[in-house]
Amino acid sequence: MNLTDTEVAAAAALAGAEVVRARYGRLHSRVDKGAGDFATDADLAAEEAILDVIRAARPGDAVHGEEGGRQGVADAEREWLVDPLCGTLNYATGTQLVAVNVVLRNGPAAVADPFSGEVFLADGETARVRSGVPGEERPLAPTADTRLVDVNLDPPFPSAPGFRAVDLLAHPGFVENFRPRVVSTTLALAWVAIGRRAAYVTDGGDLSGSVHFAAGIALCRAAGCVVTGIDGGPVGPGGRGLVAAADAGTHELLMSMTGGRGRTG
Repeated sequence: MNLTDTEVAAAAALAGAEVVRARYGRLHSRVDKGAGDFATDADLAAEEAILDVIRAARPGDAVHGEEGGRQGVADAEREWLVDPLCGTLNYATGTQLVAVNVVLRNGPAAVADPFSGEVFLADGETARVRSGVPGEERPLAPTADTRLVDVNLDPPFPSAPGFRAVDLLAHPGFVENFRPRVVSTTLALAWVAIGRRAAYVTDGGDLSGSVHFAAGIALCRAAGCVVTGIDGGPVGPGGRGLVAAADAGTHELLMSMTGGRGRTG
């Protein structure tokens, strides 16, 4: 059967999610990655399950996994970015706030929630969610009605002292308009796209090619969210972090607190 790239992304993300869900609650071995970061045996097994799907469906493509690095055809024109378990610390401490991210660079993306059974899909033009039952899909409709904003507080903080996430949380305008949440996984980007969060904010550099963020960025863009750096500039080479907002008004409010220009991207 010939699968579309969107279907490959979905199948791969769901394969990884199945491994993550099956291994939940076990005592996991850890692989130290330095600076307090680590992977578990579940990360490694989920990445292998994802790679198996992509290799079978797209043998001529390269794959860049968080744990295994770049693999496949050396001069491949197409590359898949894979984060097999976003929220490893959450997972290892028994918290079910995690995501499995698969995206074809500059193409379709899938973000799977192993515990809700949802998989969020973007084909470059539209975004939708599939909820456990095959064939049952609905379009994503971002809204800021919840007024909840997820802010990533994990280091590093390359934009300090000009921008500090903790300062944003203490800004009078933020306190007046929003309520903070800290999910510690890019599942929060899928929640912006579906309307469960008003926005997501993180510091950083160019996140467009990140295995952690690329799938969520593609999802938010396809859903019609406003996606920029924390300075209002475009997400890409030379970019600074990420603000994904449900609508232009929410984005403008956040830009007024981060010192950004309010330019959409």
